Amino acid sequence: MSAKPLPVQTPISKPFWHNLAQGKLTAQQCGDCHRWTFYPRNHCQHCFSHSLEWREVTGKGTLYSFTVARIPTMAEFADEAPQILAVVELAEGIRMNTTLIGVEESDIRIGMAVQAVFDTVTDNGDALVRFTAANNNLTHRPYRDPLADLPLNDKGQKIVPLANQAALHGLVSDSFTDWSNTITIDQSLIDEFAALSGDDYWIHTDPKKSKTDSPYGSTIAHGALVQILQSRLALPLGYEITGFNTMVNYGSNKLRFPAPVPVNSQIHARARVKSVDVGVKGVQLILEVHTHVVGSERPSVINELVIYYR
Repeated sequence: MSAKPLPVQTPISKPFWHNLAQGKLTAQQCGDCHRWTFYPRNHCQHCFSHSLEWREVTGKGTLYSFTVARIPTMAEFADEAPQILAVVELAEGIRMNTTLIGVEESDIRIGMAVQAVFDTVTDNGDALVRFTAANNNLTHRPYRDPLADLPLNDKGQKIVPLANQAALHGLVSDSFTDWSNTITIDQSLIDEFAALSGDDYWIHTDPKKSKTDSPYGSTIAHGALVQILQSRLALPLGYEITGFNTMVNYGSNKLRFPAPVPVNSQIHARARVKSVDVGVKGVQLILEVHTHVVGSERPSVINELVIYYR
């Protein structure tokens, strides 16, 4: 997954992004007037025909305009500052919004010859098109893992300084960790929680009635109990964030109980970093924790935990 926001692929634009990942820069050409159309759409921008086909373009062109963004356009792009935002006119006559790379700011001139660079931005092979000077040998830029060169602590976790924004955003992933340790939820634990919380509804505390009247055939744990037990589940997180003064559990963005936990079940959990937001007041990290009954594919608790670092 990319540490930075990526364009949203639509049914119309999907071929463009798919071809980029294959190292091909493509645009739509009209089968009637034979002129090129970009950005992707359902009709020719010149004659309005719907006879469009995706075809490869040379990737060569000239610099139509540019601006230098010395303040990052988004916090995730702080490692690229200053960004050279540009519009390139390709040899086929179409213009693309892009970023110039591999060029000294003092060498940039309107009308200069440029060529496409295929920039792989995720470990899945997703790519963006950037441009550089035509005399530059840069044609492809491989994926750069912002966590790759970080040192490890004594637990084998990546040490991520709070000041390293690229690495923080690199923690965001679609993949979950391995499973934690397990905990068995027996009736005595459920009863203790019922006494503490005041929630002594029979479906939790009356095994005899639950056996005959409950749809689950036994008592079940309170959802809040299972959520609280997450603190006793050692999640095998692959990172340790350092360099902060305070870490605060700010609550949950979303908390859901999709499946019951029958008495005497074993539970375990896994997690992923869903998002990282860097602001003037600190860093907000959303840790999505899924707790399951061992052997069940459906989670019993989904908790999007909000953690602030300052």
